[in-house]
Amino acid sequence: MFNRVLSAAIVGIDVIPVQVEVDVSDGLPQFTMVGSLTGQVREAEDRVRTSLRNIGIALPPKKITVNLAPADVLKNGSGFDLPIALGILAGEQKIPADSLNSLMAIGELSLNGDINPVSGILPSALQARKLGIHTMLVPAGNESEARVVTDLDIIGFRCINEVLEFLRHGTLPKTEEVSSEPPELNRYDLDFSDIRGQENVKRAATVAAAGFHNLLMIGPPGAGKTMIARRIPTIMPPLTQEESLEISQIYSVAGLLNPEQPFLGTRPFRSPHHTMTAQALAGGGRIPRPGELTLAHRGILFLDEMPEFKKGSLEILRQPLEDREIVIARAAGTFKFPAAFLLLAAMNPCPCGHFPDMNRCTCKPNEIAAYIHRISRPLLDRIDLCVECPAVTYEELTGRREKGRTSAEIRGEVCAAHLRQKNRFEGQAVHFNSEIPADKLETYCPMDSEASRLMRQAFEQMHLSARGYHRIIRVARTIADLAGEDIIRTPHVSEAICYRTIDRKYWRV
Repeated sequence: MFNRVLSAAIVGIDVIPVQVEVDVSDGLPQFTMVGSLTGQVREAEDRVRTSLRNIGIALPPKKITVNLAPADVLKNGSGFDLPIALGILAGEQKIPADSLNSLMAIGELSLNGDINPVSGILPSALQARKLGIHTMLVPAGNESEARVVTDLDIIGFRCINEVLEFLRHGTLPKTEEVSSEPPELNRYDLDFSDIRGQENVKRAATVAAAGFHNLLMIGPPGAGKTMIARRIPTIMPPLTQEESLEISQIYSVAGLLNPEQPFLGTRPFRSPHHTMTAQALAGGGRIPRPGELTLAHRGILFLDEMPEFKKGSLEILRQPLEDREIVIARAAGTFKFPAAFLLLAAMNPCPCGHFPDMNRCTCKPNEIAAYIHRISRPLLDRIDLCVECPAVTYEELTGRREKGRTSAEIRGEVCAAHLRQKNRFEGQAVHFNSEIPADKLETYCPMDSEASRLMRQAFEQMHLSARGYHRIIRVARTIADLAGEDIIRTPHVSEAICYRTIDRKYWRV
């Protein structure tokens, strides 16, 4: 007897609907699974067989054929256990065949009949709603995550017996009340007022947050680079519901969602250790999964001690910083991962950290040059702001000076600038000034004659590349937005140029 159950496969971060087709017929007893399956999926045979036996249902001595269609899509994971078991039970008339209509089922079976949670439930639920499915059967551990999706009847089950009772008699399992309300967005425990001094770095951080510009901080150890970086999310434009849902889907696929808070309320802040491999940074494996660049989507990727990262890992950043996505090709297909992140980086100017203070620096000139040039020029060219972070004075550290502005005050300026960008790019695929295409710079970044003259002078004297020239204009556009100006003027261009002079001080070594 033939039956089918709708399920879903995760390909990259996309969801492909999968029809789990099960045929139970007379013939030599065997269990066959087809449809481009990985080892994880093929193991479902043993899990399903043992799980059903332990709840008192033995598989019949018949020929059981399972096909996961479409066959040209590689299936991975353990979420097909539940639909396979339901298809077999319907074929044996243990449950009504029509009870499987208009529903999607996903879940991993334990050997004792329990249903274990799986990753990727949130995007699967969104796909089910898109297909017009009314009911979705999920593990109880994934119920709160799936309930983020409205207009879909989500039912969470702890064991296969509860599923059978529901499909036979419509009996709903006894579950605790699960809230589908998303958490309050944009709540942070850190604050910029904790940082004393470093006003120039705070200003650069404000510009970076307002326009989503990449920022590199150079300074000696203990100057506060990491403290500033960890507080930049507190001044960034608020996370919208749409952005939160987009990020939550990525974390669901990666299996990183908290069951108690399945809807991310703050922008991601990823800070990988410098020993991380290039594959873990970009996403890899035979079946690629989201890497750190994708997990930082719509948020911040912070590379502390940037020169300590392997050169191959750093050079991987070049293409995503331009295209804001990662394309990984494998024999199983081509996978696209979003990577629209803000790059924050911090580094010492030399191995000992005290250059150019030659009274304290113990490094040789060749050691300083080798250390600095671990950051290649092409990668440096993709960083919009480069700012020096000097050592903190005693007066600043002991609080004898007034505390700086709070994150709420700085965020007010950033949000005002973001609103100007939102109105400017309405109806476009551009969200921030850093994303303005080169052919649209004249349209969105008008300059007065004095600013144009200064920009021309900087281009010729600093020997800027086309990319560096365009990035200065984008930064100047953000500085003008922070000042409430529609036209880019000389002070805006001058400040933007200053953020490209610090790097030349060190990379000349």
